[in-house]
Amino acid sequence: MAEKSENTAGAYFHCTNLSAHVNSLLKPVEAEALTPTRAALWSPWPAWVWIELRTDHAGETGAVWIYKGVLAASRDPEVREFARDHIRTESRHLQEVSAILPPAKRSRLVWLWRGLGWMTGALPGLFGRTAVFATIEAVETFVDRHYQAQIDRLRAESGDARLVSLLESWRSDELAHRDDAARRLSERPRPALAIWTRLVGVGSALAVQAARLV
Repeated sequence: MAEKSENTAGAYFHCTNLSAHVNSLLKPVEAEALTPTRAALWSPWPAWVWIELRTDHAGETGAVWIYKGVLAASRDPEVREFARDHIRTESRHLQEVSAILPPAKRSRLVWLWRGLGWMTGALPGLFGRTAVFATIEAVETFVDRHYQAQIDRLRAESGDARLVSLLESWRSDELAHRDDAARRLSERPRPALAIWTRLVGVGSALAVQAARLV
């Protein structure tokens, strides 16, 4: 018990330096000046598409901050390598959706998605690799369904093929993240962790609904 407490405290002591390092990696992605909107280059889209893109922007923001939370809390080499690899992909997704979604159309709760994302990564980061990988598997399972629903509706309505292709590329990346996390799980989640992953799935669904509205 004392060893676990000492490890947890040590993780917190590393948060400041680790967060600064991750911030330096993400600075180009989150700087609006480096991702000018190209929405005018895309075909006119119905209102629901812009609303869904708002949820995608919120989700990719949360995803980046999940990995920031993992990197801040975990000192496990495997977990940190996993997080560094995947944060690059999520950062690219955020840059791409930011390039086509004007700031005025984005969720006004970006600050909340950042905070909740960080907590969703940091909490399992404190409890070890199984918690981290199970959390990412749960998040990406939801994201897969979310992107697939958008793709299906666009295809049914003969939507912009370029947007369909972009969504398919994001979904493919998220599936790779899910499968990577699943492969790294050495054991299936125990009851407490299983409850946590269900909450993560429910929370993701609620976040999407909130982003659609605000």
